[in-house]
Amino acid sequence: MAGALDGLVILDLSRILAGPTCTQLLGDLGAEVIKVENPKTGGDDTRTWGPPFVNGPDGERTGLSAYFMSANRNKKSVALDISNPEGQQAVRALAASADVLIENFKPGSLAKYGLDHDTMLRDFPHLVYCSISGFGQTGPNASKPGYDLMAQGYGGIMSLTGAPDGEPMKVGVGIADVMCGMYAAVGILAALRHSNRTGEGQHIDLALVDSQIAWLINEGVNFLTTDAVPQRRGNGHPNIAPYQVFETADGHVTVAVGNDAQFERFAGWLGRPELATDPRFSTNPARLENRAELIPIVQEILRARATDTVIAGLEALKVPAGPVNTLDRVFSSDQVAARDMRIDMDTAAAADGRVSLIGNPLKLSKTPVTYRRAPPVMGADTDEVLTDDQLNLERPGQTVQRGA
Repeated sequence: MAGALDGLVILDLSRILAGPTCTQLLGDLGAEVIKVENPKTGGDDTRTWGPPFVNGPDGERTGLSAYFMSANRNKKSVALDISNPEGQQAVRALAASADVLIENFKPGSLAKYGLDHDTMLRDFPHLVYCSISGFGQTGPNASKPGYDLMAQGYGGIMSLTGAPDGEPMKVGVGIADVMCGMYAAVGILAALRHSNRTGEGQHIDLALVDSQIAWLINEGVNFLTTDAVPQRRGNGHPNIAPYQVFETADGHVTVAVGNDAQFERFAGWLGRPELATDPRFSTNPARLENRAELIPIVQEILRARATDTVIAGLEALKVPAGPVNTLDRVFSSDQVAARDMRIDMDTAAAADGRVSLIGNPLKLSKTPVTYRRAPPVMGADTDEVLTDDQLNLERPGQTVQRGA
């Protein structure tokens, strides 16, 4: 079955996480993704970000770190050194037949190779050219490097994350990178819609920090509405109470009381029905104002009850509650199995012939995602993609590395 993006060709000059997250998503939807990696540097930086690593049949290092594999399935890897004229010629030849080029080099750095967006859009006006950088192509910080940690710090999310009396805390995964990749995918699809109608490509300028600021969402608009700088609340919600993690007799549980009717049922289950009529707690604004009094009452009761008891009791009353799962419980759950959120892909690069990956959450009824290619060894597809007849290339030295 053809994917929704079947026939689309993506030339991927990105590395690490934001760009690769975007191109993996487009690849899952059916696009052909050609990932260009520099053989002089060992390819994508994340190939060495480990352990853990997948070793080959003879125990050799394959360049398949778990980190790299998280964002690089459904791609062909082509080893090219774009600092050499032959490598630049190869990229241009690929761009001529590609629909999209995505890169995350420092702004302006591709100009010396003739691969910058101005040059490429002049020569290939159909191309959708997406640039991802830390701070974007303009502004006083445009020349600064961008990493997820820096974006989380500069963009404000760290100031909102962590215990009230603790230090600012980054999110446990590279969420600024991941969300930037999602915005990139949306922008690319919008630009392709325009290109399909007009034949006109365009440049997409996407900043890691911009996208992180965009998903400050309610906390960001809370500040813009009041000029009051939000404070860290640990697992508490800035606009709803009680809506957080609570300790139980044998672990922890999430409780998300979203409205006053749910709070009335919750108070009854706690054995404290009077809380729902107490003026301090009867409405959500009142509960927020008196959070410091309410939360210790709830915590004392829940600490005496088992996690399963809390979840079962509140679910029966349609009060949202759930477990705080460790990853072993996440990936062994019936829900994950039913939703295909853990997948296995065959690959000759792994000692046991397969790798396990996280599935794509998109469930399309007519054009479902497909898993066609396991994350590649660097340069594995150079011969398939770069034929002499197609590109009329000479390949001296390490300009182009043959399939590994």
